[in-house]
Amino acid sequence: MLTKRIAFKIDQDPALVVPARNYLAGIAEGIFIGLVLVLSLWTLAFHFEHVLRPAYLVLSIVVFTLSAWGAMQFKLSMLENSLNIAIFWCCIALIFRLSDFSAHFTRYFSKEVIYTWLWVAPASQIGAHLVLRGVFPGLFKEQVASRRMVVVGMNRQGIALARKVEFAPYADTEFMGFFEDRGMDRISREDRYRVLGKIESLAAYVKKHRVQSVYLSLPMTAQPRILEILDSLKDTTCSIYFVPDMFITDLIQGRSQSVCGVDVISVCDTPFRGFRSFLKRASDIVFSTFILMLIFPLLLLIALMVKSTSPGPVIFRQRRYGLDGEQIVIYKFRSMAVIEDGSTIQQATKNDLRITPLGAFLRRTSLDELPQFINVLQGRMSIVGPRPHAVAHNEMYRTLIKGYMVRHKVRPGITGWAQVNGLRGETDKLEKMQARIDFDLDYLRKWSLLLDMIIIVKTIRLVFKDSTAY
Repeated sequence: MLTKRIAFKIDQDPALVVPARNYLAGIAEGIFIGLVLVLSLWTLAFHFEHVLRPAYLVLSIVVFTLSAWGAMQFKLSMLENSLNIAIFWCCIALIFRLSDFSAHFTRYFSKEVIYTWLWVAPASQIGAHLVLRGVFPGLFKEQVASRRMVVVGMNRQGIALARKVEFAPYADTEFMGFFEDRGMDRISREDRYRVLGKIESLAAYVKKHRVQSVYLSLPMTAQPRILEILDSLKDTTCSIYFVPDMFITDLIQGRSQSVCGVDVISVCDTPFRGFRSFLKRASDIVFSTFILMLIFPLLLLIALMVKSTSPGPVIFRQRRYGLDGEQIVIYKFRSMAVIEDGSTIQQATKNDLRITPLGAFLRRTSLDELPQFINVLQGRMSIVGPRPHAVAHNEMYRTLIKGYMVRHKVRPGITGWAQVNGLRGETDKLEKMQARIDFDLDYLRKWSLLLDMIIIVKTIRLVFKDSTAY
């Protein structure tokens, strides 16, 4: 369920502007990490070779640039950060191993320097993050509270949750306020807290202020009211929790957990929490890295064919909704004679005149989707997940299908549970899109690594015999 309705022109929507201090903290972190990595490389070069050759200076520039302008990590926990760093450097080491480093690069770099740096670098990077959080905790404490939460119902358990979140020293959540229908005269003076509005205005507030978590602190006797709230939030991607009363409903990853020592029960949440998140991201990085190395010659061949058979760019970029409803840019080989990414986009249909002859083959075999493995490495997509739809289609279907935006609780995928169940290609009827969304939500409820493997195997089989994509 979503926290905001994203405008088509991001730069004109002030609600989507990230505070400048977030960027400054991210840049400061990137520069510091880059300097640490470069220093570790130089130290090893001097240790083994007693001189800093030009090749190491060039490598240092590349390393510093990638680190200084990489993804901001200060919002992650130290454990998540360390796991990401370990996965990244393991992949780099694997690439060096498979690329026969000793045969091609020994004339530029010392094998001892590079192989030693492959384990010194991640250790230095993790150490640098520990130093940043230890020496400059105020800088990152101010940035880390990026998740916004509201509480519905100003009662004992709701107030206890709000107070603990506000005073938790390292909470990554910002408490915005309460939604309450009762007047202040019916609430004791010591329990009064800031009220953002009546419950009927909750959904609008969640969208406008990009609230990620909604905690329902209402009694079980308020079940009809709770159902109305859940229904109003289905056009959002916010996670919803009960504190602590619960009735039976259509749970998506329902589980109990603790927020700053207060027990809550999730109603609609992502399946990728804790180790599951690590497992999913690790499998994406490993598989996408291996696949890109394997298909690199094919990517070059398709790129040359696209460029030589029709005018226009080789790669087609289009805005889609990604994790938590954030807009992302995905890559595909261009298969049409036109480039569409506006507020109105016509779906491809059978015998569509916009599709080039080569494009028809690429779409039928799904070869046009191969550049999206780069999106997977970037962290924008996953190999398996709900297929991302164009922004214009999202804005249309979210008003027609209840729960449509819940599919954005996970990263979009190159292939998905709906696609291997016969829902690939054009969705010319609302019933087809409804069926696709039902499968997407079923994937969120049932996710496992085994299910991902089954979907990948079924996708490979479909590529060779399915003709519904055009």
